[in-house]
Amino acid sequence: MIFLHFLNLISVSKDILMCFLNKILPGLYLLNEDVYIMQKNFLLSALSAICLVACAAAPSDENDIAPKPTPKNQTMTTEFINSNLTGPKLDTATFGEGCFWCTEAFFQRINGVEKVVSGYGGGFVENPTYEQVCDKNTGHIELCRIIYDPSKVSYDELLEVFWKTHDPTTMDQQGNDVGPQYRSAIFYHNADQKAKAEKYKAELDKSGAWSKPIVTVIEPFNNFYPAENYHQNYYNSNQNQGYCRFVIQPKLEKFEKVFKAKLKH
Repeated sequence: MIFLHFLNLISVSKDILMCFLNKILPGLYLLNEDVYIMQKNFLLSALSAICLVACAAAPSDENDIAPKPTPKNQTMTTEFINSNLTGPKLDTATFGEGCFWCTEAFFQRINGVEKVVSGYGGGFVENPTYEQVCDKNTGHIELCRIIYDPSKVSYDELLEVFWKTHDPTTMDQQGNDVGPQYRSAIFYHNADQKAKAEKYKAELDKSGAWSKPIVTVIEPFNNFYPAENYHQNYYNSNQNQGYCRFVIQPKLEKFEKVFKAKLKH
């Protein structure tokens, strides 16, 4: 049992370092290139050491290893989506607008949204891990699956939040987060969602709301794999973490002013 806890600790430490390398460290490059290189080399060395310790500590007899658990990332099913949800008929929206930590925090605060799940979708690799998605070879985008009550909030209102909480004109980039996994995307679940998404995109482009054309992809929903547990409810659980304090919190403060009338009370 102690051994298994040790391996779990190693796995979590590796995941946290990968998050830092892929989400937080790029911002340091803009401040000081020498600091960026030094920090990155140190963290990569630490990550290598963790992996070596895990390999050395692994038991040689496969009988000593506990049964392998169900993979963390499972294809999103209707049963999973609606787990622990009761009440009126619910609907689903699937959006990608950069880092899903930010997206999740925005939509969690909208009245009528019952559940938000961070995950990966739109790609071709089954049950991808965070590391695989960050390697940019899976075709997946960081997404949020939003389960909502249409009697309290409409798809049109969710689209309004989507357009106003990220820059839909930057291809594969949101701020310091760069890569195809940060693409602006709407995955529609029916013809009505498709029509509304395309209508608003065209109207916003025509209005000149942004100086550059909108590059948001609008595609039929294909697949969705929930991200690892530590990605779920991320901001609410890690408000003192650097990325949350200096990146997400300022965005949330602006968001709550703009959408004050639509927030949960």
